[in-house]
Parts: sequence; structure tokens; C-alpha cells
Amino acid sequence: MDSPRWLPLESNPEFVSCLGMKPSWQFGDVYGLDPELLSLVPRPVCAVLLLFPVTEKYEAFKQEEEERLKGQGHGVSPDVYFIKQTIGNACGTIGLIHAVANNQAHLQFEADSPLKKFLDQTAKMTPEERATFLEKDESIRVTHESSAQEGQTEAPSLDEKVNLHFIAFVNVGGQLYELDGRKPFPVVHGKTTEDTLLEDAVEVCKVFMARDPQEVRFTIIALSKDSF
Repeated sequence: MDSPRWLPLESNPEFVSCLGMKPSWQFGDVYGLDPELLSLVPRPVCAVLLLFPVTEKYEAFKQEEEERLKGQGHGVSPDVYFIKQTIGNACGTIGLIHAVANNQAHLQFEADSPLKKFLDQTAKMTPEERATFLEKDESIRVTHESSAQEGQTEAPSLDEKVNLHFIAFVNVGGQLYELDGRKPFPVVHGKTTEDTLLEDAVEVCKVFMARDPQEVRFTIIALSKDSF
């Protein structure tokens, strides 16, 4: 049976408020990787999203990384909320779920938030069970697709092959986790703190960029506390 497919989602910050997250924390673009530009990002930052091109070099690295981590164990805390991606083009929503699910102590939700309801219902599930549950969640799918159609550019069709992918970086228990629903498990990138999460995640993003130096299609988004 074919996997379900959603419309590809741009980095549309309105999507979060449509899912019922209160605006005390906001997603915003990171405009550069040098310290001066990183200093412009509102603090604190509780999650970082990376949008990057899926190239042959990346796919080869992903396969090698998976084999290596399977062999040596991957030491993931049971406190990390991880969901597999089984829906085509849903990586934007999966990235957002990863960013929000692992920061529920910081964030606030509207009483009727479909995202909070989803997180509560899936809290005790496996990553695979969460993926199946998301496939059936009409409120999140409808919000995703309406947001995709409201993006800044014309929305591609459901069948269009999109080779850009969203992943999330979060701090759980003082460890920096890369959460990618296309991978079998979270990837640990070493120690981090609430104060250094952005800089630590950016160091990993630089590795992604160095892997494909001809590519320019990288976008970094930070989930920051609204300073207003």
C-alpha cells in the first residue's frame, strides 16, 4: 500500500498558531552563522529546525551513520519524544512536532489545541505508533495542507518530488539530539545547555553544509521566547 502524501510545507510560522500553540514562543529565521548574526536571534532558544537538500552525498552519509550507530549503540534518553515519518512531504510537520513535543515544559497551548491533544494522546506510544496515529489525525493534516497552500510560493502538487527535508535539534537532559523522522532513531551530538543550544545546533548544521558545498538551499529556524 502506498504511503499517504501531504502537500509540501514551507517554513510558514503561522502554522504553529493554527495548531494552537500560544505565541509566547515564536519560530524565526536565523540569517547567518557567524557570532554577530547569531547574537540577533532572540533568547532563550529551545529548538532549532534545519531545512536542507537531500542529495546523493547526504543519503550515502545517512546510510553509513545508521550502520555505525547500530553497531555501537546510540544512547538515547527515554525522555526524548521521537516520531517516525511515514507520510510523504510531512517533514515540516514532523520537525515541528519534534521541536514542540520536547519542550512542553516551556510552551503554552490553547485549550482546544490539536497539537497538544496529539502529544497527549501519543505520549506513551512508540515512534512507529505515533506515525500511524498522525496518518489518521485529520485536524493536523487539514491545518498542514491549508498552511502549505498559504505559503509564500505556489504550492507544488501532492505527487511532486520534493528533495528538501526538515529536521529538529533539541536539548533533552543536557544532550543535543538531532530528530529526523526518516532515521530509525534520534542522533546524539554531545552535550548542550539551554544557553548554548543555538550555537551547538549551528555547529552540526555547518557539517551538513560542508557535506554539500555546492548547495545553497539551507534554512535554519530557531524557536525562541518572544521578547515583546
